[in-house]
Amino acid sequence: MTDNSQIIGYFLEEAKEHLDTIEQGLLGLQAAMKDQESLNELFRAAHSVKGGAAMLGFTSIQKTSHRLEDSFKILKENPQIPVDHKLENLFLSGFDVLRDLLERVQGPFGLRDDEAKTILDEAEPRFVQLQAHLESLNSGGPGIAEEVAPPPPKKSSAPAPAPVSNSSDFPHQVTRVLREMLQVFKQPTTPTNRQQLEEICAGLFNLDEQSAEWMSLVETAQTAIGNPKASYEALAPLVIKELKIAAELINAGRTQEVKSSSELAKLAESAIAKRVAITLEPQAVAQVLRASFNQKQLQQLVAALKKGAA
Repeated sequence: MTDNSQIIGYFLEEAKEHLDTIEQGLLGLQAAMKDQESLNELFRAAHSVKGGAAMLGFTSIQKTSHRLEDSFKILKENPQIPVDHKLENLFLSGFDVLRDLLERVQGPFGLRDDEAKTILDEAEPRFVQLQAHLESLNSGGPGIAEEVAPPPPKKSSAPAPAPVSNSSDFPHQVTRVLREMLQVFKQPTTPTNRQQLEEICAGLFNLDEQSAEWMSLVETAQTAIGNPKASYEALAPLVIKELKIAAELINAGRTQEVKSSSELAKLAESAIAKRVAITLEPQAVAQVLRASFNQKQLQQLVAALKKGAA
């Protein structure tokens, strides 16, 4: 390996840590706005990537991280800015551009100049809109119409994508689902929203049907989500973080390291215990079942009972 290749390797390794910092901050942006140090970390992470890219001549990465840095500076200096769904999506859209560029550097052909220019040209409207939306929110306005952000989560789960665990796109697939899940976690705690979270989580099963470790973790997360006594505040950081880390481990060929934390497992075990502790009185049984299972699960249970009684 040449000296230059080593330097690029060090840069990419450090950049990945900064990307993780930025992504975690953006996924919990509302909470970050209440913590000045979290905002400082976002700013410093983008600044560090910008500096390393400038040193190595990765102009596209330098410019992209600079745009994010400028936006984080606005947040840092104006923590009273209200965070809405549009702002979160615009930030995440810009973040995806930076991640895409860095991943292409690691690819077999590197980051070609023409490729980088195309990505920057396509990304420019996103950053223009992000800047305008930030300025509007900071001035007390309603913000601007969202043009590039992904649509809000649907009430019913969409068909799950094909398994992609052997592809570098696997973590991206998981992240997109986690973002959808995060939006529901931010809504009021209701049976309908909890059911929607379970359905979204169920879609993760199909992302890697070959990995028993992944299937087990997703099942644990889904069971914990179904625990009516588990608050969103307790569930969200555990579920989001553990599924994201698991996706990265699987993509790195370290599937055997995937497992749920004791905290998440405890929430799931509590849900299971509640489901099996059923009295023999029919009306009480029905009440517990309605509280413990979503509509689809109840339908499956009824079908199974009918089949068993036949």
